[in-house]
Amino acid sequence: MDTNILLESGTNELEVLEFTIAGNHYGINVAKVREILPMTDITPVPNSHPCIEGIFMPRDTIITAINLVKALGFPERTPHKNDMLIVTNFNNLNIAFDVEQVLGIHRVSWTDIVKPDSTVNAPGAGIATGIIKKLDSLIIVLDFERIVEEICPETSLKVSELAELGERERNTIPIFLVEDSPMLQKLVSDSLTQAGYTNLHIFANGQEAWDKLLQLKKNNGVDYGVKCIVTDIEMPQMDGHRLIRLIRSDDALKHLPIIVFSSLINEDMKRKGERLGADAQISKPEIGQLVSCIDNLIISGIGEA
Repeated sequence: MDTNILLESGTNELEVLEFTIAGNHYGINVAKVREILPMTDITPVPNSHPCIEGIFMPRDTIITAINLVKALGFPERTPHKNDMLIVTNFNNLNIAFDVEQVLGIHRVSWTDIVKPDSTVNAPGAGIATGIIKKLDSLIIVLDFERIVEEICPETSLKVSELAELGERERNTIPIFLVEDSPMLQKLVSDSLTQAGYTNLHIFANGQEAWDKLLQLKKNNGVDYGVKCIVTDIEMPQMDGHRLIRLIRSDDALKHLPIIVFSSLINEDMKRKGERLGADAQISKPEIGQLVSCIDNLIISGIGEA
């Protein structure tokens, strides 16, 4: 989708597309959005999940349409001819979300996005990743990966790939895992531990990880405190791209290997990550690839000062 306000990489900003459901205001990171279409004819799929309206095929690409009203738990309504379809791409999936109105795009800083507390997100069940306060409304940024995973569990992390790695020795190399989702923190950390990497340091956003790196730098212990960084892109306070930019701009830290592990690994985001200096970029379902990538970076010695 051409928004005409493409962001420079690493500025800690994002563009949020605002839309409405049941009169409430929600948002999605524009980086996930391919295009916005008017409602079209959708073919129902027998025995599919109740939240799936069906499929349609613009320009020879089959796209699944999800009824976001149902997915968010609002009273059921029949899709209206004036509805809009937000066509997305993340986790290597093309999915459209049926919404009522699309209101526009806002450029915001990650520092301006408030992380929802437990009153908004029940532990293990929340689908809000952040809240943006505008002059006349609150925009709830939704966790679309979580929504899709609850409808299609097979889109989750491919933890079955770890069994194919066989028996592995314990490795105490210190690894930073930077991920804001508590659920994914646990899934990824459990997976890395199963793969033998037991010295994991978990941070909820790039700012926390950066503060720790500065502390290690001050204490002259960077190479003892971390040998590899695995980071998400979308995070409040500081996103992964900003974190990479800061690390690569610091002479004492720039040698550290960085792996981006995100749902946003498409061609455009890959180019941004490469320009910033990421050593590898892996789509979030591919946990086996993440383990192999860490293995290769350690063996190749990229993390050595």
